[in-house]
Amino acid sequence: MPSPPRPLPQGFIRPCLPTSLPLPPSGEEWWHEIKHDGFRLIARKDGKTVRLYSCRGYDLTHRFPLIVTALVKLEPFSCILDGEAVAYGDDGIPSFERLRCGRHDHHVFLFAFDLIEINGGDMRGSPLEERKDLLSKTISRAEQGILLNEHTEEEGAIVFEHACKLGLEGIVSKRKGSRYVSGRSGSWIKCKNPASPAVRREADEDSSKDRWR
Repeated sequence: MPSPPRPLPQGFIRPCLPTSLPLPPSGEEWWHEIKHDGFRLIARKDGKTVRLYSCRGYDLTHRFPLIVTALVKLEPFSCILDGEAVAYGDDGIPSFERLRCGRHDHHVFLFAFDLIEINGGDMRGSPLEERKDLLSKTISRAEQGILLNEHTEEEGAIVFEHACKLGLEGIVSKRKGSRYVSGRSGSWIKCKNPASPAVRREADEDSSKDRWR
């Protein structure tokens, strides 16, 4: 008999999840962000208390002290950020292996790309542009544990091509004016670099699962 669902922590908000496609959308209604190979985090600040949750609601607060310190020092009394915890390798490319091994946790920082709540105000119903603008202002003076994940309005195919050439995981395209919705969203489109370590890792994991079926 399957075990009952694990209760989610109080105050946890399920993240918005992108839909996977082989190629990014085109047109002026989209903007595009780099997808970094890391751990998805929902970062919650309430006064001096900070909690870092994985996309499934596991508490990772103890793992990333640099992010915690930066969040505590943000000006708003409360906020919830969506982003990716990243550890750079020696080549300047995000390294999932460094992140997974845990030996570099004190260097891990947050690439923040969305603002879910600020000072008690729910931002999920606000358009993407408004959320991103307020996020930029909120973390503009943040310490080294938080960086803004910048976006571009250049053509999606060009952005994706550059990301692949740099060896990055890929890009996420987001529809302008869209709201933040927990769960899978057609307003966020994920395109992965087929040659990236993340895609090779996922293929290896799928192969291992098949051997045990």
